[in-house]
Amino acid sequence: MSFYFAQFLTGLSSASSLFLVACGLSLIFGVTRVVNFAHGSFYMLGAYVAYSLVQFVPGSILGFWGSVLAAALIVALVGVLVEMLILKRIYNAPELYQLVATFGVVLLMQDAVLFIFGGEDQFGPRAPGLDGVVRIFGEPIPEYDLLLIALGPVVLGAMWLLLNRTRWGILVRAATLDREMVASLGVNQSWLFTTVFFLGSFLAGLGGALQVPRVSVNLLMDLSIIAEAFVVVVIGGMGSIPGAFIAALLIGELNAFGVLVLPQATIVLAFVVMAVVLVIRPYGLLGKAETLAHSAGQVELPIRPASTLAKSVAGLLLAGLVVMPFLAGEFAIVLATDVLIFALFAASLHFIMSNGGMVSFGHAAYFGLGAYGAAFVIKYAGGSMELALLAAPLMAAAGALIFGWFCVRLSGVYMAMLTLAAAQIVWSTAFQWQDLTGGDDGLLGIWPSEWAKSKTAYYYLALVLCGGSILAMRRMIFSPFGYTLRGGRDNPNRTESIGINLRHHQWAAFIIAGMFAGIAGGVYVFSKGSIFPDEAAIPRSVDALVMVLLGGVQTLSGPVVGAGVFRLLEDEISRLDYWRAILGAIIIAIVVIAPEGIAGFIKKIAVKAGFERNEEQAS
Repeated sequence: MSFYFAQFLTGLSSASSLFLVACGLSLIFGVTRVVNFAHGSFYMLGAYVAYSLVQFVPGSILGFWGSVLAAALIVALVGVLVEMLILKRIYNAPELYQLVATFGVVLLMQDAVLFIFGGEDQFGPRAPGLDGVVRIFGEPIPEYDLLLIALGPVVLGAMWLLLNRTRWGILVRAATLDREMVASLGVNQSWLFTTVFFLGSFLAGLGGALQVPRVSVNLLMDLSIIAEAFVVVVIGGMGSIPGAFIAALLIGELNAFGVLVLPQATIVLAFVVMAVVLVIRPYGLLGKAETLAHSAGQVELPIRPASTLAKSVAGLLLAGLVVMPFLAGEFAIVLATDVLIFALFAASLHFIMSNGGMVSFGHAAYFGLGAYGAAFVIKYAGGSMELALLAAPLMAAAGALIFGWFCVRLSGVYMAMLTLAAAQIVWSTAFQWQDLTGGDDGLLGIWPSEWAKSKTAYYYLALVLCGGSILAMRRMIFSPFGYTLRGGRDNPNRTESIGINLRHHQWAAFIIAGMFAGIAGGVYVFSKGSIFPDEAAIPRSVDALVMVLLGGVQTLSGPVVGAGVFRLLEDEISRLDYWRAILGAIIIAIVVIAPEGIAGFIKKIAVKAGFERNEEQAS
């Protein structure tokens, strides 16, 4: 019994640390509605700054805690700088733009921390005066853990007082419920958002700084904490700080005892719980149902068939792709194959996002399922490449069939987070089920059939499968099914009032998008000869979002253009030092300066030049 009690206390200390980060994330979302993926970067920065300051001060209690608080303040100022320079410009943008912009900040911060602090893991000193243990029921409990356990309720109480007993807190709560009303009363929203971001970033920095005596400080801290922080915030209810506290306790104890009961499923347990909570209570434990109605999206312009000019350009592009292997070297052929694969992957996401209004933060799940489905046929069934390429979309569609049934019941950021949970379930299953998937070692030796082993032959196979799939989706967009999806996107109540079962249409679109992503995954695994769990992880999903945004959300050619530019950029800048910072800066610039994307920008120029119809006037 004493061992289990000690484990319970360990869960409480982890929950307290997690709550500090989730509290700031929930506060920022509640007021600004920004899905801040960079919050984990502030946590990592707090740890690095605190470690560096501790090295320069005497090993005293005052020096240690002064360093922790100073680190949190420095991170808060960095957060304000990010808010003023970047996020202030996209408060009214759709969730996709916010997520991708903050992911650009993540890339910038990773290379900035690498440049300033180096890439080696750092091990900080123990907290002075709290470096011993206390025996409770005979079990040794670190004194520092007991401090963290007490800190969580203290921060919760301080936040309650701040939000309920101060004028600033009343304004914050009012903005959480109705930002437009607060603005109409003459409140300076710009100042309010900045102060909220200051406090949220301070809490993230404090959470990171407090980890210095407990864990190694490293460059993976940002992504490792942000996934759990999102889980806590979504389970508790977006914008609910008491909800975040309850969810942090739940996840902390789940992790502590999950290691004992289901050690192989520890990574996925938190996401399973989040999925269950969202299915039962779509707005979280203490969230408000009204937040589901929030939409930061912009009015979508009507999608029209391609003009004569656009068809001519597409024809020239297709002709160029056909003759390209005769004019380019082997490396260019391999790169072009990758572009075709990712163009289909991005187009499958664009199909549900632009056409159906469903944002997915976990679309890599179906890319990964397709790739593994093809690999299983080769490794375990002894099948051919042709059979494997048929199995890939079927396995991906089966996954989309299951996950989509739950996801389409939600909307907005809650739906996006449920898709993220689905992708994490797929990734963690692939990572931990080593007997089937090879785990982190992956599945190797997945090569094409004899007739497609040359780079040129496989390129033409990818051109037929990926190009044909993109054209098929385009035809669906202009079918009655596609028009129904767009009607449901723009006015769901009116669509359902005329007798259309919108949820069934959205579910079908989800399955179709998953199937085409699975085709991309199947083609990908044979092009590389292997598959690893990373292909279903969060970064791969973000890649798809970036490609769609880079090309343009409101143009059908956007995902194709975005995939080409993204893959070529990635290939060029990955050879440079600090390439992540360069890519991050490009992503942020696109979001802030040209949110219509490259294809959208070209279309705008064509309209001004008189080559295209102005969609707004035509509608």
